[in-house]
Amino acid sequence: MTVFLLISTLLLAGLCCALALAVLVLARQIGVLHERIAPIGQQPVLSGLQAGQALPRITARRLDDSPFILGGQHDTGRSSLILFVSPDCPVCKRVLPIVQAQASIHDLDLVLAGEGDVVALRAMAAGIRLGATPFVTSQELLLLLQIGRLPMLVTLDARGVITARDVANTRQQVEALIATLPAPPSPSLETKEFLHDAV
Repeated sequence: MTVFLLISTLLLAGLCCALALAVLVLARQIGVLHERIAPIGQQPVLSGLQAGQALPRITARRLDDSPFILGGQHDTGRSSLILFVSPDCPVCKRVLPIVQAQASIHDLDLVLAGEGDVVALRAMAAGIRLGATPFVTSQELLLLLQIGRLPMLVTLDARGVITARDVANTRQQVEALIATLPAPPSPSLETKEFLHDAV
């Protein structure tokens, strides 16, 4: 009987130690996941081009290596958004549909700028719904804007001037950044009169 109690006590102690170890491992993993997917909030931007400065015209590269022009005066007269993403950023994939929807609502051009290995970026692009959204890479762009945290959203008016730049991982943050863009021009009085006469 004593031997049985001793063995059961040892087994119970071993199970308790294993359970404590499993709890510690899980707690560490939860902490890592919390850091990766929790909302970051607005972060101070300390370097790179700031709001009010123009993004110079640069040639980025699409993932198929074709050239893509960024910055400078926009040919279409529309404002644009640049969303910086990375394959190892789960928040980037979560915020992308929000940014795409807001770009469509506000009639803005959206460009995804990838950070990291091109092969990994291609794999990321294959796993998300891009539609007509260009996905580019550019070291020059990363250096000009000094991107630190992701996902970073940069808003540009039709002249290529930065109106805002900040981490954007919630709908509210995306909407706040888009709100810094100038409102699209309303039809002139002459245009309204012409439309009225046409009716």
